[in-house]
Amino acid sequence: MQLYQRSWTRRELEARVGRIEQIGGVRRLRLDEGPENGVEQIQVRTGAGLAYSLTPEHCLDISLTEFGGVPISWQSPNGDVHPSYYDDQWLAWLRTAAGGLLMTCGFTYAGGPAEDQGMPLGLHGRAHHTAARHVGVTTEWVGDEYVMRVRGVIEETVIFGEFIRLTREITSSLGSNHISIVDHYENLAFKPTPLMLLYHFNFGFPLLTEETKITFPSRKVEPRLPEHPMKGVNSWDAPDPNYDERVYLHKDLERDPRNWASASIHNPAFPLPSGPVPVTVRLSWDTSSLPNLVQWRMAGAGSHVLGIEPANCHVNGRAASRENDMLVMLEPGANYTCRLELNVNLG
Repeated sequence: MQLYQRSWTRRELEARVGRIEQIGGVRRLRLDEGPENGVEQIQVRTGAGLAYSLTPEHCLDISLTEFGGVPISWQSPNGDVHPSYYDDQWLAWLRTAAGGLLMTCGFTYAGGPAEDQGMPLGLHGRAHHTAARHVGVTTEWVGDEYVMRVRGVIEETVIFGEFIRLTREITSSLGSNHISIVDHYENLAFKPTPLMLLYHFNFGFPLLTEETKITFPSRKVEPRLPEHPMKGVNSWDAPDPNYDERVYLHKDLERDPRNWASASIHNPAFPLPSGPVPVTVRLSWDTSSLPNLVQWRMAGAGSHVLGIEPANCHVNGRAASRENDMLVMLEPGANYTCRLELNVNLG
């Protein structure tokens, strides 16, 4: 593997440490204060600078994420609050959303609060506040590569209604600043079920500064609300207490030969402890299952965050998607797989 600017074999590394966790690895912790009491976190350290925490109580989503000890993700003022505090009514999701690198929105609903066929649907669905079952951690040598894998099962269920099971697998390797996410959804019910998915990736200070440049794969961009200006889609601003959140819909995405699209955030002077260096964070996803891209731009004070959100839906409500024939319906027994990757690179 590549580590510390050179190549190593497994035995060369093992000869230099008592345990491999001296360099990087996985450990499980539990929070015990305030509304975070009882929340488990699984910390992953790659040894190459990237470190992140997974929260089983929050859909095995990714919380605080750092590069070289410096955050690249945004944390909400709520903290990693226990999902027992969750209220699914209207905008109450905002009181318990943890922020972090990834908040999963879905499974049967994502987007703004609305009503569909007489059913009130709160902001962004229940996924982010649903705890995972059967959470397992494996670390193993594959030749001279040390692979760290976390796996869990998250289910959205209701009597007489939906039964969607997500099997999530998140993987990193020692010496690599890379996260792989593979999500496998199944409809275990016996009727078709709406499947609305939005992967809410949240980036924040100090990755985001007035010098930061953001690149999207879209050939066309539209504001969700006509009154929102197009200025600033590819740049960032200083905090403004009077800033109102803006949402942009990116369309006609450029894809690579694998049918993947990518968005990137480049900071020319990311403040590592050793001094500022150029850093690029690149988010990539398989557009065959996540064909849409939403941008949430919130350059406010306190709420100072950029959301890059691959999705299989839009954010105007389930009824609007149904009326526009854009609602994905998962048939009984059918599967749906989403793949995403995040890379952090110097330069």
